[in-house]
Amino acid sequence: MTQPRRLGTGIGWRPEIAEAVERMPGIDWVEAVAENLCSGHLPESLLRLRERGVTVVPHGVSLGLGGADRPEESRLAALAERAEALGSPLVTEHIAFVRAGGALTASPSLEAGHLLPVPRTRDALDVLCENVRIAQEALPVPLAVENIAALISWPGEEMTEGQFLYDLVDRTGVRLLIDVANLHTNHVNRAEDPSKALDELPVEAIAYVHVAGGFERDGVWHDSHAHPVPRQVLDILADLASRVAPPGVLLERDENFPDPGELERELGAIRVTLTKARARVVTPSETPAGPHSGEAAAPASGTPGAAGSHAAGVAVGARQRLALGQAALLSALVAGTPVPEGFDRGRLGVQARALAAKRADVVAKVAVELPEILGDAYRPVFLAYAQGHPMSGGYRRDALDFAEYMLLAGHPEDAETRRRLRAWWLERSGPTPPSPRPTARLARATRRVLLRR
Repeated sequence: MTQPRRLGTGIGWRPEIAEAVERMPGIDWVEAVAENLCSGHLPESLLRLRERGVTVVPHGVSLGLGGADRPEESRLAALAERAEALGSPLVTEHIAFVRAGGALTASPSLEAGHLLPVPRTRDALDVLCENVRIAQEALPVPLAVENIAALISWPGEEMTEGQFLYDLVDRTGVRLLIDVANLHTNHVNRAEDPSKALDELPVEAIAYVHVAGGFERDGVWHDSHAHPVPRQVLDILADLASRVAPPGVLLERDENFPDPGELERELGAIRVTLTKARARVVTPSETPAGPHSGEAAAPASGTPGAAGSHAAGVAVGARQRLALGQAALLSALVAGTPVPEGFDRGRLGVQARALAAKRADVVAKVAVELPEILGDAYRPVFLAYAQGHPMSGGYRRDALDFAEYMLLAGHPEDAETRRRLRAWWLERSGPTPPSPRPTARLARATRRVLLRR
């Protein structure tokens, strides 16, 4: 494995803080959410940063590499285009699933709208390795994958997070994006020791590190990316940096943005933490041998770094078993179906509410007119709608479906508000590609006639 590129200290680029990021001293690189970028119309702020020599890394959130299905070619092509347009040295994604159902389960396709944890099982590892290899072949630059935060645990897991990531790297050669805030989240929510996870990780595979804030409520840590970085997260960063000098460290903030001075102070705290920790950096020969300490590292199955015959042979069965488990879990979270056996009902309730809240927040961002039209009623009405209407497409489709549901149900009761909502829906729903099913075409045409009235 070649040495990863040195990135330095960076910050997550978001449109809300774009100007502030351009003025911040000491920013070596930025990371931008890939799905929020258009290759042919990159934001002027990112172009100016690129002209100054600031590295930009696209960070994907919708590939679903940990899902049962193979990565969609169109999503991989879009991620590749963004990497090439930005001249990026690498791209990153998550070890997570974001959708379930469909052909593998003969059930409706469901979207989570968020990153959900993959079970740490042999089946899930086999599927993830194959999906990562598919992505590696389609992308023009190296791929790094991120550990995620989780509110829930899968029953019957066969590996720790460190062992799971170690075998993933061993079999695919993929790099790691280690989020120390997520290690803290999993410490609180799943009683997983972050130091033990770092002991088992192949730290030489780290491409860079994420640092972010969150908050605790009723014994559950929420990885909000909307709060200051706590001391516990900086302590985990110090532990990691005492083992290896990370090629890059990045501060993430997605909302509830403070003034630029506060962000600069958080970046300063990260730099101080790294400087102090580097007084004792373990050399590569001193790093722990991973979960197979004292013996040669052996992959969980298949041939290291290649799609071996064993991996190819188990893929179909492994994908179907994983698909059934993920569909049952996601359906319980977003469609109110029974909780699968072995899961904590209380935690699933917390996760379901968190998914609905995130869905409402994102729809309000992509369709800013909805909260303006509905006022204070928007959020409670949307949350009630979400309980019985799972998301089956992207957030823009979700916004249109919500407005359509409201209008067909005769809401809002105020005539003027309803008129504005109907005008908004009619303007944005527009013509759609014809469905091959006559009944679908008829239903769509009927809804438009009803809503026009």
